[in-house]
Amino acid sequence: MYFIGVDLGTSAVKLLLMEESGKICGSVSREYPLYFPQPGWSEQKPEDWWDAVCDGMKELLAGIDGKEVGGISFGGQMHGLVILDENDEVIRPAILWNDGRTQKQVDYLNNEIGKDKLSSYTANIAFAGFTAPKLLWVKENEPDNFARIRKIMLPKDYIAYKLSGTHCCDYSDASGMLLLDVKNRCWSKEMLEICDVKEEQMPKLFESYEVVGTLKPELAEAFGMSKDCKIAAGAGDNAAGAVGTGTVGDGQCTISLGTSGTIFISSEKFGVDENNALHAFAHADGHYHLMGCMLSAASCNKWWMEEIIGTKDFAGEQENITKLGENHVFFLPYLMGERSPHNNPMARGTFIGMTMDTSRADMTQAVLEGVAFALRDSLEVARKLGIPITRTKICGGGAKSPLWRKIIANVLNLKVDVIEAEEGPGMGGAMLAAVACGVYDSVEDAAAKIVRVVKTIEPEPELVEKYEDRYRKFAQIYPTVKGLFDTVTI
Repeated sequence: MYFIGVDLGTSAVKLLLMEESGKICGSVSREYPLYFPQPGWSEQKPEDWWDAVCDGMKELLAGIDGKEVGGISFGGQMHGLVILDENDEVIRPAILWNDGRTQKQVDYLNNEIGKDKLSSYTANIAFAGFTAPKLLWVKENEPDNFARIRKIMLPKDYIAYKLSGTHCCDYSDASGMLLLDVKNRCWSKEMLEICDVKEEQMPKLFESYEVVGTLKPELAEAFGMSKDCKIAAGAGDNAAGAVGTGTVGDGQCTISLGTSGTIFISSEKFGVDENNALHAFAHADGHYHLMGCMLSAASCNKWWMEEIIGTKDFAGEQENITKLGENHVFFLPYLMGERSPHNNPMARGTFIGMTMDTSRADMTQAVLEGVAFALRDSLEVARKLGIPITRTKICGGGAKSPLWRKIIANVLNLKVDVIEAEEGPGMGGAMLAAVACGVYDSVEDAAAKIVRVVKTIEPEPELVEKYEDRYRKFAQIYPTVKGLFDTVTI
């Protein structure tokens, strides 16, 4: 039996085909446009996602018997607002996770409703990327569209609906909407009232590994698959990625260096830090997790390489970086504003410390280190909660860089485990589909049998000490320049 994981990313969808054993049999990717109607805005058309999934599915299944596919599940970009009308047609382009237009609504929620109330309702406070502020923005700025809303969905859930006909959402992804009572795993009546939304407008909630329906007969025929193929709810990209790296159960950690960057800590118990600097979300394994999310991670390096110095030779540029822990240049990686732990959409990328002898390699190194330092900001919050983290798995495009992995290990003073098949949320989605079909007893069971660590990067005491000094200096920069962002940001 085969299982398909659909990783609905920001720049492309990746479809992954997995055997019961966890062996990857193939994957395909399809890109789609990203729109920036105004500075700081970010949108996509859900119809483009669906077209890409359908196109990719045919290639993925070429050469195999599609009727052997037992289940499909998902990992998807979180927080994006997808709204459907009474005919289940998309009303407007989806407002994405990295969209910063909702500062007014965020301020209203955090300051007028109050952070304490928000945290008591949802275990989180408002961030510009979350879904609830987007709903308030649509209500205020596009009242005709708001009045037409019959169903509110997240990006991957739109694909699940198109495949199965079920309006569904899993708890992990719903946690990032600021509409879910995370502790009690139900929609928050208070938050729905604040956003002027009725519960019937919300999708039905499922655990990530639960079956939401089966493949529509017309799609089964078109794809050459069985109409009994199960569709499982799936998870937000970070939770799905954590499943794919085996970060399930209690006290596990993974770092993702994708377009955004995250540090993800799984827990069997519900918990919230007192300042809500970390997100407290439900996990795809049926338990909970804490997560620090920075909006720009590997995308910082891509921007620096391709847009600024004009090269795609990422590895070649890193060859000249040899003096780790000694760089005098610092970089704040806030190209799209920042979420954890600063919650400031007005923050911007900043270089500081350049002199006449600063080299191209110094600047490149500063970008890599800046992302690592920012991840440590979130790790420090977890450590203050008394969570004893000594090692982490690593995933995402940036994790393919041996140099960046070494920097991460020493800046955060963690053992960094590299896994055999780093396939991100697509792998997690396929594993969730296998659990939904009963091949594995639980998500933890699937992770234990499928995920294998092949290499560990150990922190080096001398380098850890050097980076400790650099991190303390880095940590002073944002508080010092924070006030400037309000005056220089367009």
